[in-house]
This record gives sequence, structure tokens and C-alpha cells, in this order.
Amino acid sequence: MANHDALPLVILTEQFASLPGIGMKSAARLAYHVMSMSTEDVETFAQALLNAKKTVHFCRCCENLTDQELCPICDDLTRDRSVICVVETPKDISAFERTGEYRGVYHVLHGLISPLKGVMPDDLRIRSLVRRVQNGGVDEVIMATNPTVEGDATAAYISQLIKPLGVKVTRLAFGLPVGGTLEFADEVTLYKALENRNDM
Repeated sequence: MANHDALPLVILTEQFASLPGIGMKSAARLAYHVMSMSTEDVETFAQALLNAKKTVHFCRCCENLTDQELCPICDDLTRDRSVICVVETPKDISAFERTGEYRGVYHVLHGLISPLKGVMPDDLRIRSLVRRVQNGGVDEVIMATNPTVEGDATAAYISQLIKPLGVKVTRLAFGLPVGGTLEFADEVTLYKALENRNDM
């Protein structure tokens, strides 16, 4: 941002720019938009941020984000708990739920193994997944990480931990583009990938 801007506006722009996918131009637009909002609207916006941060936490079962003890999916007694779909982020759950076809449950890793970025297995929610499988009642774990180097490495690592427990481990049959992300896949492609998943 140019030097002629007020310091609080520069700081606000920098905060917006720190968000993923927001460049400096978009951040400046957002900052100027905030300045055009009423004080009440800004306070409501700020309160929504604080409330979300204070009340949303990890589901004690699947590590999804929730404001209850269990997320709505884990709390749904009609879901098939014998099948766990392992995803990278909570956004990926939304992608699968849009298909309307998957009736199992999920487990969110909150990232992928990436030594170059300093992300190691212990940084992810892998231990809680293994505990879920060890507790019994799980027949299949579907590795639904993205078809990237990190996604494949994470799927292979988790597969090595779970297979010795006598549980079937499968991988999505990717009609998805290599290097693509689940979040932007259409419902039909995702359903077909789920339907034609392969053993690992």
C-alpha cells in the first residue's frame, strides 16, 4: 500500500492480505470496503470473527470443526460408522456431502505430510484416526487426500499404519485432475471417484 494511506488502513490491509488467496489489491479493496461500512456493521463483523474463534473447536471424534461436542455428522446415528473417509480439511467434507451419496463418517487431518514445509506426521490428526480404528467397528478407511505428491505420501503413510490392524484401506479412483483439489470437484466426478475407489 502507498505511503499516503493512514497507518490503521495499512495495518488492516496487511491483515486481510495475510489470509490465504488474498493478494494486496484484494486486501486493499476489503479494507476500503470496511471503511465504508457503518460502525454497527463493523462491530457485528468483528464479533462474528471473535465468536467463531472462541466457540468453534475440533469434534472429539473426527476432528471436524464444530461448536458442539460432536459435529453433526458424528452425531447422526444414521451414518455408517464402519467406513471412515479421511480428508485433508473440513472444506473437503462439504464437497463429499454435496454428492448426497456418501453415508459413512469422516476424519479430518488438518493438513498433509510435507517435510519441505515442515509438516510432519505428528503435526496432523493421524494418531486420533489410528485410535478410532483400534477401538473397533471400522471395516474400511478411504484415503481421500488430494492427488498431489503430499496427498499421495500422506495416504501411503496412513495406509502403512492402518493395514496391520486388519482394516481395508482404499484410495479414491481419481477421475480428478492430478494436482487438483477436492474442494473444486463437481459432484458427479467426486461420486465416481468414491464409487470406483481402489485398494491400497
